[in-house]
Amino acid sequence: MKTFLPPLNPKEESEYLEKMNGGDSEARYILIERNLRLVAHVCKKYQNAEEDMEDLISIGTIGLMKAVATFNQKMGNRLGTYAARCIDNELLMYFRAKKKTSREVSLYEPIGTDKEGNQIHLLDVVVSEEGDIAAEVELKRNTQKLYECLPKVLSGRERTIICLRYGLYNRRPVTQREIARRLGISRSYVSRIEKRAIEKLRQELK
Repeated sequence: MKTFLPPLNPKEESEYLEKMNGGDSEARYILIERNLRLVAHVCKKYQNAEEDMEDLISIGTIGLMKAVATFNQKMGNRLGTYAARCIDNELLMYFRAKKKTSREVSLYEPIGTDKEGNQIHLLDVVVSEEGDIAAEVELKRNTQKLYECLPKVLSGRERTIICLRYGLYNRRPVTQREIARRLGISRSYVSRIEKRAIEKLRQELK
């Protein structure tokens, strides 16, 4: 596990937030960088044999970036308190999407045949939960917006890495290590490209 810079004290945090709100992009990067230790801390509770810690940190960092972009200092909370919730939410969304993908694949598995000899799939006999309909609509809307942005704001390599990492276009999500092997580049370079691409998408979708 790499070493992260120590967190900002309350006074420093307040100063950098004011600078960021005044348009200082460097202040925003500092706020993100000095809270990466928090990302690692939140990710630890989700680490298991199937999940690589660096992959979880990459996903958690997306939540941190969202937190820094949307934090309202007037609410009275520290950035770290708000960011921890955003990081946690980002990780939960990742695991839900991963679980949903595997569930959707299994729904198409044949489970037998009907009287006429036609294959019956689990999808044919499962009743969708009504509570999921609104979430499905929102997910489709956001996914469409994302797909529209991909070719507009990302280079070919950035688009390839994002599509592989997050399983876009109905692919299986791939780890940074696997992407590095496929593209013949280092894992750290994949991580840098991924973060740069996510920042471009975030700016476009704001």
